[in-house]
Amino acid sequence: MGASTSEGRRRNAQGTRLRLLEAASALFAERGYERATVRDIADRAGVNQALLFRYFGSKRALFGEVVAHDGEEQLRHTAPDELLEAALRGLLGHRGKERGNRALATLLRSVGSGDEIGTAVRAVSDDYARVLASLSGAENRALRADLALSWMLGIGMMRVVVGKEPLADAAPEEVCGLVLPALRTLLDGPPEAPEQSPRHISASSETSGV
Repeated sequence: MGASTSEGRRRNAQGTRLRLLEAASALFAERGYERATVRDIADRAGVNQALLFRYFGSKRALFGEVVAHDGEEQLRHTAPDELLEAALRGLLGHRGKERGNRALATLLRSVGSGDEIGTAVRAVSDDYARVLASLSGAENRALRADLALSWMLGIGMMRVVVGKEPLADAAPEEVCGLVLPALRTLLDGPPEAPEQSPRHISASSETSGV
C-alpha cells in the first residue's frame, strides 16, 4: 500500500512539473521572460504558484530549463539539413502553440532580460549555430552559422515583436521561398565559377580582339 501511494505521488509530481514546463514554455514564447509572471504560469498550469518554486526554485531557473528543453527537443527531432527551414518557419508561424518551434521565439522575446537570462539564450543559440555550421564546408563555417542564425532571429524580431509590415503579414511560404536559398548560399558560399577551357579562352580573346 505504501509503495503504491509513493508511486502515485511521484506520478503526480511529474505531471505537475510537466504542466508547469508546458505553461512556462508557451508564456515565455508569447510574452518574453519579463512579462510572463509566476502567477500567470501557475494559473495556466492549473496549480498553486508555490509549486513552481518547489519544483524549479525560481523563475530564472524555470526559464533556463524551458529554453534548454525546447531547444534540445527541436534539435533532436529535426534533421540538420531541415533545421534552417524548421527554425525559420517556427519564427514565422509562431503563436505560442507549437512546442517544437518555441525555442527561438522565446530567445528573441527574452534577449536583454539580465545576465542569467543571457546565459541561457547564448547556450541555446550556440547549440543551433553548431548544427548549422555542420551544414557548411567553408573554413569560416562557425561565422557563417552565426550570421545565418542572426538573420533568422532578425526576421523573427521584425515580424513577431516589432510587427513590421509587410513582413508581419507575409505568408510563411513566401518568406521561406525568398530567404532559404540565400541562407543556404550563406552557409555554403557562392558556387565556384566554372573553369574555362583553353579553346573557350582562345575564342573569347579572338572576339575581344586581343
